[in-house]
Amino acid sequence: MFTGLIRHLGKLESRTPRPGGARLRISASPELLARAEMGASIASNGSCLTAVSRNEHAFEADLSEETLLKTTWSRLPLGAMVHLEPALLVGDPLDGHLVSGHVDGVGCLLERPRDEGFWRFSMPSDLAPMTAPKGSVAVDGISLTVVECGRDWFTVALIPETVRSTRLAGMRPGDEVNLEADPIGRYVARALELRQKDATLGNFMKNGWGQA
Repeated sequence: MFTGLIRHLGKLESRTPRPGGARLRISASPELLARAEMGASIASNGSCLTAVSRNEHAFEADLSEETLLKTTWSRLPLGAMVHLEPALLVGDPLDGHLVSGHVDGVGCLLERPRDEGFWRFSMPSDLAPMTAPKGSVAVDGISLTVVECGRDWFTVALIPETVRSTRLAGMRPGDEVNLEADPIGRYVARALELRQKDATLGNFMKNGWGQA
């Protein structure tokens, strides 16, 4: 579990194809690498990765084909900046929101303000039921608050410090990002979906096809 507060940055050094996926090598600071022992969970651009090896300069992690398919990792350029966050320890402050590191989909930057204003991102339409104004969203692992949202887009307000200290500073419209919906929204959407299915099934059993 993570908070979505990015305190460490790394760089994608290599992406090597392997049977069933790929292996990433990500350079990082000594402080981050101290937490990247074998088997440790490191949120990397919002994806929860498991460290399989490390040295004094970088750590490595394996990706499955599913992760490559559902995230930006298969297309992220070598040398790209990467957001890194070690897993929460018992007693750590929860300053952002609960982030699982399980990416729900890929969106892209649609619009960034010249000065002050809202950043607009696209999102897969199936994330819309889990996205609400004043709710949380993780964008490449960054905990952000939704301002407005539609069926396939949302906006967020960003303070200059967040932009300066993350890869957002160099992003341009069209650049892709990993998205994770608010976990509370996820469970509410699922409960409503099941309630609707139960109601439809109940109507069918009582009235047949004509009233289902």
